[in-house]
Amino acid sequence: MTIREFKEYVKTGRALSTDDIHRFMDEMSDSARRITFRLNAAYHTPDEVRALLSELFGYGVPRSLRVFPPFYTDFGRNITLGENVFINACCHFQDHGGVAIGDGCQIGHNVVFATLNHGLSAEDRKNTYPAPIVLGKNVWVGSNSTILQGVTIGDNAVVAAGAVVTRDVAANTIVGGVPAKAIRKIAAGE
Repeated sequence: MTIREFKEYVKTGRALSTDDIHRFMDEMSDSARRITFRLNAAYHTPDEVRALLSELFGYGVPRSLRVFPPFYTDFGRNITLGENVFINACCHFQDHGGVAIGDGCQIGHNVVFATLNHGLSAEDRKNTYPAPIVLGKNVWVGSNSTILQGVTIGDNAVVAAGAVVTRDVAANTIVGGVPAKAIRKIAAGE
């Protein structure tokens, strides 16, 4: 299986349940851990951080990207980033299903992006199902938040610290709580 074939497969939302898929996911996880261990083991300049993330993601990340390690991922090849993105320390990207972060997004400490979910029934629980997470432009995700699979967060939205986002968030909306609920709209010019 290739990365391209895997990305096409996860778009179907079907279970990641075959031996070939599991073998591929294990190989990619080993590769991601080798790079993240290098990234997280010592101080690196911002350019060195971007170079390691480019290696991890499989493309040249934007020069405007700022990431404060440590940074964690168990796949690494299904993350796309816009311009002027900031990712603070200790974030976890479970990106098998895809994580897309738009221009100008700010990600707080310890944020978790979880794009896989297990089947609910006992018989299906060993299987995982992928769905992408998409952040629009200028989204601010507060520290210790968790964004779950299949969630889209609209432009200019704010996720309060500690929130667990289980559903889509409308543009220009502040959400918070567990599970996250709309708190209020953001007025123009705020």
